Amino acid sequence: MELTHFTRNGEAHMVDVGDKVISRRRAVAEGQIRMAASTLALIEQGGHKKGDVLGIARVAGIMGAKRTPDLVPLCHPLSLTRVAIDLELRHQDPAVYCRATVETSGRTGVEMEALCAVQVSLLTIYDMCKAVDRGMSMTDIRLLEKAGGQSGHWVREPDPGSS
Repeated sequence: MELTHFTRNGEAHMVDVGDKVISRRRAVAEGQIRMAASTLALIEQGGHKKGDVLGIARVAGIMGAKRTPDLVPLCHPLSLTRVAIDLELRHQDPAVYCRATVETSGRTGVEMEALCAVQVSLLTIYDMCKAVDRGMSMTDIRLLEKAGGQSGHWVREPDPGSS
């Protein structure tokens, strides 16, 4: 195994994907933002004076996936065919859980787009709620699954002790 974004001389470069076969590609990522129970209650009740926190975070995540190559220097610009952002309130943590699914038909995968979508969704929640809870923490941001391309299908193994 080698790092593909470096030349033999150690210089950073954009990987040449021109000879790769076009295939359907999908990636799923997740993460969460932990917060005070009172902050989660504000989000749930829709009583936040900045508006619909989850709706805006969903749109922000979609925009983040679409703008990934503007943020991550060596990512290829991709024509995305689907971006889905699922947000779930988790009272036991308390947290908002985010799951992003991104798809394309292309020569390279969409893992970075899925991860970026999660991050931007969670950052948007932080931005909208920071006036009432600066102690929020984004955690467990990770790739869950990727499908398509030469390397095939990959699924994250469950964490030990998880159900």
